[in-house]
Amino acid sequence: MSSSLVETVDINAPVSVTWSLWSDVTRWPSFLSHVRLVQPLDERRFAWQLALSGADRNFVAELTEVVEEDRIAWRTTEGVDHAGVVTFHRLSDTTSRVTLQIEYDPKGFIEHLGALTNLDSTLANYDLGEFQKLAETAAAS
Repeated sequence: MSSSLVETVDINAPVSVTWSLWSDVTRWPSFLSHVRLVQPLDERRFAWQLALSGADRNFVAELTEVVEEDRIAWRTTEGVDHAGVVTFHRLSDTTSRVTLQIEYDPKGFIEHLGALTNLDSTLANYDLGEFQKLAETAAAS
């Protein structure tokens, strides 16, 4: 059974700022609460360590599309089965919208429970809120 989520946040920061922060994958652990580490393997592949209650995971993901200040897409190649895209939308010179879409195949009880109870969506929404704080702080300085 495949699951998906889509979450969006409007940010008081220009697309150039939101893009710059999100495109640096080594910064992801600072706003993605379940990500312990993202380590580049080469220019397109990254090793991930996730820390989820009862469901710690390691996997490798590769970037499938990178369009500057527009979108970053990825899919896993080892470990778990998921793919996603984050898109950046210019609302004005000083505001942007970031949308996160993820398709995944939950494995095990904890992951199925997360998909069934919308906990995954709640976590993604929380993480986008953390990203919003980071981007708005960066835009203000």
